Amino acid sequence: MQQPEPFDLGALVDEHLEKARSDAHGRSAHLIVHDGVLRQSVIALVSGMALDEHNAPPAASLQVLRGRVELTASGRTQVLASGRLQMLPKERHGLTALEDAVVLLTAVND
Repeated sequence: MQQPEPFDLGALVDEHLEKARSDAHGRSAHLIVHDGVLRQSVIALVSGMALDEHNAPPAASLQVLRGRVELTASGRTQVLASGRLQMLPKERHGLTALEDAVVLLTAVND
């Protein structure tokens, strides 16, 4: 079985940050891995833009590839900077870019 080509995360960060900067809503997202229940997406947000509160998948993590973001859930906030990896809460949560930012969302869906 042939292995898929690896992703160049640096290139994806640059590409989607540029797309977010030119997007009317200040964001860009791309699903890069879809393997059974596993999903990995690159999400870029320009400073001040947010992903409104939404339901959580059964299991997920967020890795900040560039910039800083604020994760909110149940009235709590947590600032995550580039290089940080955080398990997402299993409750409704939101994400706001404190500066231009790109994250890697890894989720397992039923």
